[in-house]
Amino acid sequence: MTGDTITLQRMRFHVRVGILPHERELAQPLEVDLAVVIAPAFGQLRVDYRELHAATASVVEDGPHEYIETIAERIAAGALAIAHVTVARVAVRKPMVALPGPLDYAEVRIERTRDA
Repeated sequence: MTGDTITLQRMRFHVRVGILPHERELAQPLEVDLAVVIAPAFGQLRVDYRELHAATASVVEDGPHEYIETIAERIAAGALAIAHVTVARVAVRKPMVALPGPLDYAEVRIERTRDA
């Protein structure tokens, strides 16, 4: 799929996310990248960055969430609902993961395409 790409990189939120009891109670940092491809057309199409950010924030802030996979899916769906967006690529990073060893973050990356 061709078209112009708009990217919002490393949006930061503080949310409740996870399946452990303390993750359901205490907010923690979460980072989101959103890249959208805009349909090629006659003339220039524009997408307002604020609309992309607001669509992302409305998903992330509607917690608590159990899984970052679900957050990514919902962000992609919201982005694809915006006029002229044909592809949504989403990465969600959770830096504070309860694992028994060192870890920078857990990340989920997805790409979704608008149904033709």
